[in-house]
Amino acid sequence: QVQLVESGGGLVQAGGSLRLSCAASGRTYSSYVMGWFRQAPGKERESVAAISRRGGSTYYADSVKGRFTISRDNAKNTVYLQMNSLKPEDTAVYYCAATGVSWVLSTRSRYEYWGQGTQVTVSS
Repeated sequence: QVQLVESGGGLVQAGGSLRLSCAASGRTYSSYVMGWFRQAPGKERESVAAISRRGGSTYYADSVKGRFTISRDNAKNTVYLQMNSLKPEDTAVYYCAATGVSWVLSTRSRYEYWGQGTQVTVSS
């Protein structure tokens, strides 16, 4: 089992940047594919990015390609989401998630473990 704790959210102006972190507990962290999801008020939770166990493969939603970068440091049991050129429509609660599935995927239902979320607000 793995426990996830996100940090790094906050209020930023459009065009700005934020870096989210997700710290994981458990010695088997490196065996999980990790993902970032977000949920805006009144909307479904959607996949933002995902990264393979060793970091060699990634997935990005079309809406964030070229602006967001997912990375992981297995020595620190941490996954990151660097968010640049932020837009008001990026405003949401961002969640870190982990899955024991061995390939990178964006399917929310396949992720077994979730953090509590961190709020990101982008002002125009």
